[in-house]
Amino acid sequence: MSIYAASTYAAGTYAAGTYAAWGHPQLAAQVLRSRRDGCSEIALRVESLHDPRQLLWLEQRIRALPGVRRVAIDRPARRVRVVWDTQRTSLPSLLDNFAAAHCPAQPLQHDSIDDARSHEQHDALKRLLVAGMCAMQVMTYAFVIYIGVVDFVDFSTRNLFRWLGLITTVPVVFYSAQPFFAGAVRELRERRLGINLPVALAVALVFLASVFNTLRGSGEIYFDSVSMFVFLLLGGRYLELRSRHRSGALGDAVIDASPLLAERRRADGELETVAAIGLLPGDLVHIAEGGTVPADGVLESARVQVDEALLSGESRPLSRVRGERLIAGSVLLSGPAELRVEHGGASTTVARLGALATRARQARNLLGGSDREIGRFVGRVLLLTALTALGWLLVDPARAFEAAVAVLVVACPCAFALTRPATLTRALGVLAGRGVLVTDGAALATLAQVDYALFDKTGTLSVPQLDRRAVEPLRGDTPDRVLQLAAALAHESSHPLARALADAARQHALPLRAQSVQVSAGAGISGEVDGRSLRLGRADFALAPSGQSLPDNTAGALLLADAQGAIAAFHLDEQPRADARRVLDALRADGIMPTIASGDDEARVAALSSRLGIDDWHARQSPADKLQRLQAARRDGHLTLAVGDGSNDAPLLAGADVSAALTSGTELAQAHADLLLLDGRLDGLIDARAIARQVQRVMAQSRRWSLLYNLCAVPFAAFGFVPPWLAGIGMSLSSLVVVLNALRVGRDEASERSDPAGPAERTRELRA
Repeated sequence: MSIYAASTYAAGTYAAGTYAAWGHPQLAAQVLRSRRDGCSEIALRVESLHDPRQLLWLEQRIRALPGVRRVAIDRPARRVRVVWDTQRTSLPSLLDNFAAAHCPAQPLQHDSIDDARSHEQHDALKRLLVAGMCAMQVMTYAFVIYIGVVDFVDFSTRNLFRWLGLITTVPVVFYSAQPFFAGAVRELRERRLGINLPVALAVALVFLASVFNTLRGSGEIYFDSVSMFVFLLLGGRYLELRSRHRSGALGDAVIDASPLLAERRRADGELETVAAIGLLPGDLVHIAEGGTVPADGVLESARVQVDEALLSGESRPLSRVRGERLIAGSVLLSGPAELRVEHGGASTTVARLGALATRARQARNLLGGSDREIGRFVGRVLLLTALTALGWLLVDPARAFEAAVAVLVVACPCAFALTRPATLTRALGVLAGRGVLVTDGAALATLAQVDYALFDKTGTLSVPQLDRRAVEPLRGDTPDRVLQLAAALAHESSHPLARALADAARQHALPLRAQSVQVSAGAGISGEVDGRSLRLGRADFALAPSGQSLPDNTAGALLLADAQGAIAAFHLDEQPRADARRVLDALRADGIMPTIASGDDEARVAALSSRLGIDDWHARQSPADKLQRLQAARRDGHLTLAVGDGSNDAPLLAGADVSAALTSGTELAQAHADLLLLDGRLDGLIDARAIARQVQRVMAQSRRWSLLYNLCAVPFAAFGFVPPWLAGIGMSLSSLVVVLNALRVGRDEASERSDPAGPAERTRELRA
């Protein structure tokens, strides 16, 4: 969000009747979903879901309203879902209560009320909890049976605990393990060998053999192995599911940002409030100053300034004149304006960018293919089991089933299946602690092999910066003094321009605090600092109280002014990020070729590329141009990394083999990125690549151990020398080795992080 385009609710106030338009039945029908119980359900976008205490207060306030039955808050997606009786509390009244709680809410289309994601996560969690509780209980029963191997336990007691183990394992097999059986059926239909097939076979056969032995009162049982096996595998899958859903929630937060209401001018010249999705080509739309453009169209006003940071990632305001096009989702900095609609709804630029990004990600996923190594491993396990059964049928049919089950238990790919989730879970935790969030664990395998990196410029490699020499006092104050005054207001904004000004003040002057701060949409910030009423922002906003004209040579600068006129001008420039050069040098030393593709003009792209030592750069690139350049690199045989922060980078990020976005960028970019770099730290790429390579080494070691264990244990099981209880213990121990080996991820590399050498030297050592 621009420093000029902050929400009108930032100051915590709202006008009575703001939401009255939602009382119109046709508009309410766009956002309400009727339920069978007679209530209505709505999804709301709420920006200010940060403080846990505020969340609790908001939930308590809404639940206290007449007719409210359910309130569900989703913080990552910035959504709140409410189920209530509209006859007792109207929709405008509900929205007024959100605003009064300093959490203004925007209704979303009723199509946004999708329970699939929450149902999937809740279902996975329930299956995991059932498996965990049952596994712990079964282990206590199995302990009594294991004691009977080395000490006397009477027959009736052992038989009782067999039946208790059977009863407790039934929910694990018939409920918790159901996803494995469903996955095995899909794999058989698709005629491919996956990890679900042997897991399902092992669970089913081992369980049936244990049931058979329990019914006849003799023979070995291993309900504990089945329960623990299912629990460990479900744990790994649940963690991966949480990661995918977090990425989807970020995507929801972007889609929700599009306005739902618009002011359309009727034939008689009067304005009417309509749903933005219903705008048609040719409609004339009125946009107030500070408002969001609801559709793509042609400007019919003389001149306006717009903030397109949401779409382009460029932080500087852009001027548009009559006849030029405005893009849906951009913010009007000066207005009001009249817009002739060309594209609305799903045809807007924002919607097309999202669709392009989705298609690019789907195309990338189709190229990924299946894990052939797992398929070969599964095939060998099934073949060994069949050969064992066949051999014993020829020698001693009575022992055929038990020997075959023992082979399947010993060779069951438990350790093999745990290798990936256990190692990735450890890697995700390590990287999160170092400021890198991974939304797609599979991307780490690709990151270790990347040899081509395409970077966006503005916001990714560069940030706005204020040099002391660019501070221009206009009324005789010292630069330090005007920096103090401006920074007190700038501290109230998180926009890069405001942060740059605040950072400069922190270096050169003691901070001051602002009082009664208010944000004016599309203009700037006002407040009292050191007893003076000040304004910081666009020239016409800052100079409005004084009526003074714009001083010479201050066009495009941030102005600080009071009631007497302009106090100072701040000319912000673009500078490389502090760690950009080090990261790029490290990537080059590691065999990765960096490239810049930016929508900015050639002069600025060339200047930054020169400072960063990049020879391959491209200016005036559209989102489609960036994606085509990336696809060309892939056709040349490169494995690609894309790094960006703007919504226009979403197709690029989705189409790359692996992608990274800065969390300081737009949410659409984050939704399509595999790695999220916290706090604008590009050096998180170096950490992620080092961990990715260590993950590959640890996974290879664990899989070699799994193969070695099977090579040694399977012959003994096939010849009947391994009893079922020992086979179960061996399977559990092999899984434990895999988990312990996974804990090495991040530890060996930790010593390298403390090395005083630079990132390039550390990366060269890791590569060696």
